[in-house]
Amino acid sequence: MRIATYNVNGVNGRLAVLLRWLEETQPDIVCLQELKAPQEKFPKAALEAAGYTAYWHGQKSWNGVAILARGRDIHGTRRGLPHDPDPSQSRYIEAAVNGVLIGCLYLPNGNPTPGPKFDYKMRWFEALTAHAASLLATGAPVVLIGDFNVMPTELDVYKPERWLDDALFRPEVRDAFSGLVAQGWTDGIRTLHPTARIYTFWDYFRNAFVRDAGLRIDHILLSPSLKKRLKSGGVDRHVRGWDKTSDHAPVWIELKAPIASRRRATPRAS
Repeated sequence: MRIATYNVNGVNGRLAVLLRWLEETQPDIVCLQELKAPQEKFPKAALEAAGYTAYWHGQKSWNGVAILARGRDIHGTRRGLPHDPDPSQSRYIEAAVNGVLIGCLYLPNGNPTPGPKFDYKMRWFEALTAHAASLLATGAPVVLIGDFNVMPTELDVYKPERWLDDALFRPEVRDAFSGLVAQGWTDGIRTLHPTARIYTFWDYFRNAFVRDAGLRIDHILLSPSLKKRLKSGGVDRHVRGWDKTSDHAPVWIELKAPIASRRRATPRAS
């Protein structure tokens, strides 16, 4: 099962890019961020024509998150993070798909810092961390996935010395991410590629993509039962080079089938 996250930076304006990528890679579950579309303007019909059902939480002009599933039902469990410090912002959505609970998120940017936007980011992070702990306590297979707006380590940012005071790299934010992971989550991409410089975002300015001046801010966190099923993962960075594309690239992991499913799929000897 392939699970991916993609900050589309405007689902309607980038719809052609999104559909092209879906056709090319055919992920089973996709989480989208920055829809920048109200609930009624989400392109449900176009995605259904491409083979995907959808569950989404829109917002006019800003934010917005969605979960897509290829050939599967989506059982939505919540729109919005519990105890969200600003519920008017569409930043979290959660659903069960094919036996896995998916929490799709778009964590606040937090700039400029210091200031109210950074304070909001840290309050949102606290709410996410509390909810993540409750999800782990269920023992269910859970994926927390999306645009976290955090570079966890110096490996995750081009020229880290230039980002020391940025809200995506400040010590408080990195500590918050570390504290979240320490609950028992596995950073899928970093686990598979422990020493590699891997980026998921390149700014539109200063020729950043050509220079590979990127950031790794899109993450896929796995609950303990899913860590054992982690098979592969990466970044479809070539999508960032397409015409009229997002400033993010899709990030994905591949999970092995559960052991019970593999046993059922194995024919008995006669």
